[in-house]
Amino acid sequence: MFEPFPGNYVWNLATNLALVAGGNHGEIDAANRPVMEAARQGSDAGTALLFDSWIRVADQVAANAAADEEKGYLLSAGTKYLRAAGYYLAAERMQSRDYAPRWAAYQKGLDLYRKGVALRGLHVDFVEIPYESGTSFPAIFVHDGSGTPRPALVSCNGLDSMKEQVNLAGHGAVNLERGINTLFVDQPGTGQALRQRNLAAVYDAERWGTPALEYLMGRSDVIPTKIGMFGLSLGGYYAPRVAANEPRYALCAVMGANHVWGERQKERLASEGENPVPHYWDHVMWVWGKDNLDDFMSYCANITLDGQIEKMKMPFLVTHGENDRQIPVHNAHRSFDQAVNSVKRHLRIFTRADFEVEHCGADNGTVMRDYIADWCAETFAEMG
Repeated sequence: MFEPFPGNYVWNLATNLALVAGGNHGEIDAANRPVMEAARQGSDAGTALLFDSWIRVADQVAANAAADEEKGYLLSAGTKYLRAAGYYLAAERMQSRDYAPRWAAYQKGLDLYRKGVALRGLHVDFVEIPYESGTSFPAIFVHDGSGTPRPALVSCNGLDSMKEQVNLAGHGAVNLERGINTLFVDQPGTGQALRQRNLAAVYDAERWGTPALEYLMGRSDVIPTKIGMFGLSLGGYYAPRVAANEPRYALCAVMGANHVWGERQKERLASEGENPVPHYWDHVMWVWGKDNLDDFMSYCANITLDGQIEKMKMPFLVTHGENDRQIPVHNAHRSFDQAVNSVKRHLRIFTRADFEVEHCGADNGTVMRDYIADWCAETFAEMG
């Protein structure tokens, strides 16, 4: 993994994720250089300085985009707006929930993402998925604009990712190249659902996975019998949990297994392994809607795929990096081994020969992504 901040995994991860999501190395270097000394103080200390530095670069990229737009260079402007959106969202992701400046940065990231999509002429529909008690959660549907019925994937986030970031990382584009539409959801506990709707995560993820499926089944440009479930990071728990309890999904694929995430929290309390974000315990309590650590840790007992994976009958793909420092690779073997009723199960561990060994391929961003897209396209085709 590219590590501009020696010994600071969390900040290095954020840098790599921004690059994977379409960031420019020169702009990211300009954001990182002023905070090199602050990074030595640990992942939590100095995050406000990191935020300010990244926002300065994001502001400048947005200003450059506006200048292009004024000249009528709409494609160039759109590209820059999308890149700026990625920087605003990356900076926001690294802050604690009580850091007030994060909220304006988040909204600006959303606004510029929409603007960039429009100027680039991308086929992205901004939609709402009905949820419980009259609520809904936001999603974006990426398609080719033809109206042709195609297979589709529901793509769910991990603990701290957002739908825009996952699409900026190229998942929608590579799926489209293979004839697959994608619904990127901000499911409860992530993105807008958490930040603007106060919808907390739930362990029984089929509660939102079924509405996402039924939304796609109602679209004329989706083949209703060819809808798959995909998840990355903590989505490596959510996606199989959904598929195991919603048999209408045609397949399931994960980028990074997460079989016993609840148990992993006990290990993290003992300082084992790396965290994905600063202010970690405050973040997870916010995500899961818990007021204190004891309640959160008690709830974690529910967050396991033991007793779930065996229910899956559809094709199931598990991918994982051999040097994943957040979620040990044994999670991948455990998920695969328990999928005894899947009609087609496959485990792919990525090694140094693949140049992608870290958590969810953060050190490269293309190899796992493309492999999963290939496998899904192949598996949909086998369904006739």
